[in-house]
Amino acid sequence: MSSSPTLSPGTLADPDHDPLGDRLVNRGKLRASELKRVQALPRKPGETLATLLSRLDLVAENDIVGELTEILGMAPLQARDYPDAVVSEAKLSPRFLKSAHVIPIDESEHDITLAMADPRELHITHAVGVACGKAVVPRLGLKSDIDNAIERCYGEGHSELGRLAKESDQEQEAEPDVEQLRDMASEAPVVRMVNLLIQRAVDARASDIHLEPFEDRLIVRYRIDGVLREVEGPSAKLTAAVVSRIKIMSKLNIAERRLPQDGRIMLKVRGKEIDFRVSTVPTLYGESVVMRLLDKKGLPLNFESLGFAESQGAAFKEILAMPHGIVLVTGPTGSGKTTTLYAALNHLNTIERKILTVEDPVEYQLHGINQIHVKPQIGMDFASALRSILRQDPDVIMIGEMRDVETARIAVQSALTGHLVLSTLHTNDAASGITRMLDMGVEDYLLTSTVNAILAQRLVRTLCSHCRSPCPALPETVRELRLDQLAKTPEVTLYKPVGCEHCDGTGFQGRTAVLEFLVLNDEIRRLVLQHAEAHEIQKAARSHGMLSMYEDGLLKALGGHTTIDEVLRVTQEF
Repeated sequence: MSSSPTLSPGTLADPDHDPLGDRLVNRGKLRASELKRVQALPRKPGETLATLLSRLDLVAENDIVGELTEILGMAPLQARDYPDAVVSEAKLSPRFLKSAHVIPIDESEHDITLAMADPRELHITHAVGVACGKAVVPRLGLKSDIDNAIERCYGEGHSELGRLAKESDQEQEAEPDVEQLRDMASEAPVVRMVNLLIQRAVDARASDIHLEPFEDRLIVRYRIDGVLREVEGPSAKLTAAVVSRIKIMSKLNIAERRLPQDGRIMLKVRGKEIDFRVSTVPTLYGESVVMRLLDKKGLPLNFESLGFAESQGAAFKEILAMPHGIVLVTGPTGSGKTTTLYAALNHLNTIERKILTVEDPVEYQLHGINQIHVKPQIGMDFASALRSILRQDPDVIMIGEMRDVETARIAVQSALTGHLVLSTLHTNDAASGITRMLDMGVEDYLLTSTVNAILAQRLVRTLCSHCRSPCPALPETVRELRLDQLAKTPEVTLYKPVGCEHCDGTGFQGRTAVLEFLVLNDEIRRLVLQHAEAHEIQKAARSHGMLSMYEDGLLKALGGHTTIDEVLRVTQEF
């Protein structure tokens, strides 16, 4: 006995009228031109658009499953839902399961539950129903999860990475020569292994991939929402091959293993144009590699999506509207400073303004903005580049970072001669930006004449909107953190992470900024001329209404955007 899956009307996959394509285009996950080309391609019998897009690697698995979830009204399976052993005794060949990307996950007397990459492929459910003699209950799952489950149940118990490692059964020598390294890195299993690590990082929304060699293993970690998570990696004996493959892709010298190297890879992964910044450094057991992922389409260019409250965004735009002066963004590495500057440039980018940037490196390319990549090795540093671009008659100048007094003084002179200058500093808070500039040797009277405002920021993880759970704050927490004063009510509600399929069980999805925005007024300028300490400047700014990063973070916690623990992790109370 066989049965068609019980799908709601309108969900069956008509190749010419599949709603999946339009939904992906509308959400910016697929270009309209790419959809037209895909729709014109010949398909295998019964093949749906979802399967074709996945096969062509044009759209991320998570994006396809997310849209199918809404189209079908069917919750997707999680990795933990798949079996570790065969659940059906029916004659379903592993070859058929692998080619169809399906696997039985449960079986009863009358029906069999089938995990599928697209439950609308009725020819597959019909074939399984005939082979099993039972009704088929289709379930939606990630293609990679299904393939891994097939390998566990019907293969040799290996994951896909384990299978590739077995295929590339190369015993690594202690010091392989360059030709051996090149041959190992060019082997199909190693190539697929590196591609798989990259694809999984993109699917997981990782910002960095870390490959760290040790004596008995190669540790692979992804930085997701600012937190490192260890994932499955290749075996230790493939360390040299994997690293060499990445170095070849980055156009680095694979023969040089004693010195650090930096490179770049441009790839289209899961339909996204990704720019990879690659850094290698020699360690005791091989070269450690960090790959930073820069998604050109994923750059938020509006202040609201970055975490600015309405009042903060309005105040920042008001400062940017000034025709000249310096606006600084401060914070440690990885706090989103450059992204904020790009959003500011996008806001200022009009046909009437000429904008020039000096960066190391240029992280994202912005249309209509002249961006310069400094090259210190040939004498093209920040200072020399700035001296040259002032002759280009710019209205707005963005300096990637003020690293030395020469760069800072040129920026000050640029502001004095009618330019708007945007730049970054590495300081802990906004007020420390003033003292940092003084320490660098910039005269106090020049600072008070040129610096308009300083924005300090940190990044905190954002609670998943699908599973966050409200909970009343404990009285001692309210009292200790003075939450009742910010909430303006004695009853304070906070939120905690839970974990669901949308956030991969972490309870968090994405990051947002906590900010403090210091605008220089007459009182603060007097303090600068007196060389006041940073805490005095901070106190004066708060007396004029500035919220500290700590207070801004607490407000975001009260609003359900993040947790108190996240705020305390990156800020401190004043």
